[in-house]
Amino acid sequence: MKDRVSRGPIGRVVILGVVTMIGMLLASVVYGEIQPGTKRAVKAGEDLDIKGVILSRDGETFILRDLTKIDTVVLLTDSTTIKSAKKGLFRGGKEFDVTALVPGLILTVKGKGDTEGRLMAEKITFKDTDYKAAVTAYAMTEPVDDKADKALQDAAKADQRISDLDDYDVVKVVTVYFAVNKADLSAEAKASLDELAAKAPGAKNYKVEVQGFTDSTGDFDKNLELSQKRADAVVQYLAVMHNIPLRRIETPMGYGATKQVTDDKTKAGQAQNRRVEVRVLVNKGLAQTSTAPAAK
Repeated sequence: MKDRVSRGPIGRVVILGVVTMIGMLLASVVYGEIQPGTKRAVKAGEDLDIKGVILSRDGETFILRDLTKIDTVVLLTDSTTIKSAKKGLFRGGKEFDVTALVPGLILTVKGKGDTEGRLMAEKITFKDTDYKAAVTAYAMTEPVDDKADKALQDAAKADQRISDLDDYDVVKVVTVYFAVNKADLSAEAKASLDELAAKAPGAKNYKVEVQGFTDSTGDFDKNLELSQKRADAVVQYLAVMHNIPLRRIETPMGYGATKQVTDDKTKAGQAQNRRVEVRVLVNKGLAQTSTAPAAK
């Protein structure tokens, strides 16, 4: 079997447009490029319950904007719980990890203020429909349930800006490769990830981007699924084997065969395109507590 590409009922052109849009939006939305709102300084120990939309995320923090255009810095910790809203008396919400927190997602945060004016998140909840919409195209395709949510989504779309990573230093890049129709990590792939984990900076403001790809043979839908499995395999290895916190990892995404690095008409070219790209990034604007090697 080969990596495959879909021509399902939605249609290849429509899906490709959505995936391309996601790829652009995931390119790193930074707070410096968003129209400024009023910044909230949360008092230490203050209990808050805020509903808003994620404008940007940077490692273990994200910017949450509410309907009054007040922006709160939310801090994620190891004890933060993330769930979808309950669907009735006997159906509890589904648990998520922090990689679900993408820009454009409408959610509610409950927590306490820390000594730096941030809101330490204890509990985060969101609707399944809002999550699906945000992951699919940053709140641009799914209907919303009420006017308040619609206003939040409109605010997110108006304020999002595409960044070319000018505000980040790429301190390490690793590409790992996969066998045909497989998402298992080879010994060589694990060795490359071991090296990346060893070189990850010690500073608290680093983040890791993980992007999965396939060659262009076969079914489009299955390629998207396979590329996501490859990205997830890398995330799991970094988290389990090297204790990289999930809150450091920026929304691992599978892009199918939408980004080819070489001619896909030969077996050698296809092998180069069956890959996951992993980047360690550090925000230039934040003070560093340790140095990291230049990207190779």
